[in-house]
Amino acid sequence: MEPQQIREGYLVKKGSVLNSWKAVWVVLSDDGVDFYKKKTDRSPKGMIPLKGATLASPCQDFSKRMLVFKITTEKKQDHFFQASHVEEREQWVKDIKRAIACNQGGRKFARKSTRRSIRLPDTVNLNELYIVMRDQDDGVKELKLEQEGRWFNHCFTGATVVDWLISKGRARNRPEALMLGTGLLNEGFLQPAGDLSKDGCERAEQSALLDDTNALYYFADSGFFCEGYSSDEDVLLKEEFRGNIVKQGCLLKQGHRRKNWKVRKFILRDDPAFLHYYDPTKGEDPLGSIHLRGSVVTAVEFVPDAKKYDVDGDLFEIITSDETHYFLQAATAEERKEWIKAIQVVSKSGK
Repeated sequence: MEPQQIREGYLVKKGSVLNSWKAVWVVLSDDGVDFYKKKTDRSPKGMIPLKGATLASPCQDFSKRMLVFKITTEKKQDHFFQASHVEEREQWVKDIKRAIACNQGGRKFARKSTRRSIRLPDTVNLNELYIVMRDQDDGVKELKLEQEGRWFNHCFTGATVVDWLISKGRARNRPEALMLGTGLLNEGFLQPAGDLSKDGCERAEQSALLDDTNALYYFADSGFFCEGYSSDEDVLLKEEFRGNIVKQGCLLKQGHRRKNWKVRKFILRDDPAFLHYYDPTKGEDPLGSIHLRGSVVTAVEFVPDAKKYDVDGDLFEIITSDETHYFLQAATAEERKEWIKAIQVVSKSGK
């Protein structure tokens, strides 16, 4: 029987020999995970059988890399993958767990989980809780807070998280709220922002949320940034990051000078309307930004030089108000449609 394909898309993978991390095209079927150097390659660079495999998420083997999960094969080989945002990781993890469970002959698969080690009830859905916390009207308010001469944007205190969980009936008391907050921190939904919260994560064997008005945290998918007392130019640049994140994920982008195509992580923000792109294998500093106000975005069937790099289909183009052209490729036709729609909405409404 032909294996059933469950999910495909770009993820960042750690090399099995070298410690380098590279963006790869990943295809999950019900019996394995195949990864390819390029989306168009016919044969995979590697295959991970799921029979007898286990999955660990979050995987905290790499302190500077968030959103990593680990697949360990029956032969005890570890494979590390990194998603570009929380929701993407949760979707991959859920589907891989389901595929592994199917391979176990119908037995329920129990992974080594943060959930068990901090004794959270199985009925608690941290993903659902995170979505409620992010609600702009009723969730935890993101503030601009000053601490020792630095400004932390889009963040909140550990005490605020605890208070919110109790006031919304999500926890009966402070210890229970702390347990929930620690679960959110360990799963990567919350991130430590200041020195105190970072120390709290590093001191404990397992990250612990601090019920403290000086311990700062932020949502993993927020527009968080920290600034010192900076010049006018720095402040202008930071303005780009003040908008809410509307959409994010990996796309293939054509280079401006060399016309080669590379996988880039994109984050779309509104008000002001910007699309920032990053090297998905590296840190949080963007490689560039596209100011979207007054831009035009359209699906295109042809891009010069694309065929030379074996890039075809699901292409779209952004033309900015100053006539700069950007060519991008989505993973699927549906994803192309979603990106075009989101960019159109932001470019019309954003500053």
